[in-house]
Amino acid sequence: MPSIQSSSAGILGSLFERAQDAIFALSSCLPCTPETSVLKLNGRNFQIVKLLGEGGFSFVYLVKDQDSGRLFALKKIRCSGFGADSFQEAMKEIEATKRFRSPHIIPIYDSCVVQDDAGSGTLFGNLPSNDPEGGRGGDGGKVIYLFLPFYEKGNLQDAINAHVVRGTRFGEREMLQLFLGTCKAVREMHHYRLPNVGATRSGGGASSIPRMEVTPPQDPFSDSHAGGNGDEAPLISHDGTANDENDNSSYPPKPNKGKGRDLGYDGETVQRPALDGGLEQGGAGELLPYAHRDIKPGNVMVADDGKTPILMDFGSTIKARVYIKTRKDAMAHQDMAAERSSMPYRAPELFDVPTDATLTEAVDIWSLGCVLYALAYLHSPFETTQTIEQGGSIALAVLNGSYKTPPSSEDPYSEKTREIIKCCIQVKPEERPGIDQIIELTRAALRGLE
Repeated sequence: MPSIQSSSAGILGSLFERAQDAIFALSSCLPCTPETSVLKLNGRNFQIVKLLGEGGFSFVYLVKDQDSGRLFALKKIRCSGFGADSFQEAMKEIEATKRFRSPHIIPIYDSCVVQDDAGSGTLFGNLPSNDPEGGRGGDGGKVIYLFLPFYEKGNLQDAINAHVVRGTRFGEREMLQLFLGTCKAVREMHHYRLPNVGATRSGGGASSIPRMEVTPPQDPFSDSHAGGNGDEAPLISHDGTANDENDNSSYPPKPNKGKGRDLGYDGETVQRPALDGGLEQGGAGELLPYAHRDIKPGNVMVADDGKTPILMDFGSTIKARVYIKTRKDAMAHQDMAAERSSMPYRAPELFDVPTDATLTEAVDIWSLGCVLYALAYLHSPFETTQTIEQGGSIALAVLNGSYKTPPSSEDPYSEKTREIIKCCIQVKPEERPGIDQIIELTRAALRGLE
């Protein structure tokens, strides 16, 4: 009976905490509130300004650092107290940021974990406890806080919605530039290589809370550092060299054999936790692609310059190439996709996962094609009047590759842009091009506009 009572208390506590967040979400929409909620995290005080968005187990708030006055997006992820699974799942978002760094991938400035003792906090239940272990003890769950840049322009879905309301559309050059930057972010994941330096010796496991290292004096929390507008400190690769977006290199860089020999890692086998709970195993520099698996306009922010796309939300990320041996494996991946991958942008092989086959990074290529379609025609290719209002099935439309574009004579966009969409949205994954080819097709389409 004690275990049943404990579980019931935990469930009630979790519901209570979510209700508190919902109350704050509602109050943030009102003209004024009786008092301002203040968080103290990692020794700094943050004023909660308003709710920016919410997901199944997370809320994203706009917060202000009371010392510097800078604005941040604070993502609050609540993990249940029933085992470590939800905590490890939430940690993947931080782990992904450690692996994939690019001007087109969102950085995490800082993070912390606090104990979620239901009902013991303030009105909104989001102040950390004084747990000396960093919020790891107790019977409640945990709350992970991620400090992210705040982008005033929102995401690509916000931009699409604004065009719908105004009756306008993206210019083709603007649209292709946004798409190209998104593809560059995906390239970092599809071209991921096992590190060849001692980064693997520093732990890197999901049991620790990584802290984003910022080169002084560019402290992200200082008022002298501009965030969310492309002015972040240069990203440093595992071998200590700057990762320049314009040099066409992927992160981490290809192996440097000389430096590897000097440090004693040349030829060693890398073995460290992967984002899907398994292990990254192989020789240093070996290609190990990851797939985002939830690429959609809502997961691509727009930097304050109005033209730089920033890919975010890596909670669905896993190793891209997964061999599906049995029907049980197939159903497990199908259920995972149903939970984590948005239906209108989900690849057909994730709706009906085959057995004795390998899922690959081609799932992201399909999603990219759907994103470009959505930018061009202001809705996803499979969210139509028939599938939404007339009882049709998005899943069936995806499995059949049934979508339409305007006739060429009525389409405001070029044939090269239409061809990119067509290449990506192929039902058979082996018929989709790789990310490098998509980038080259996009660059060719941009050259055609000159």
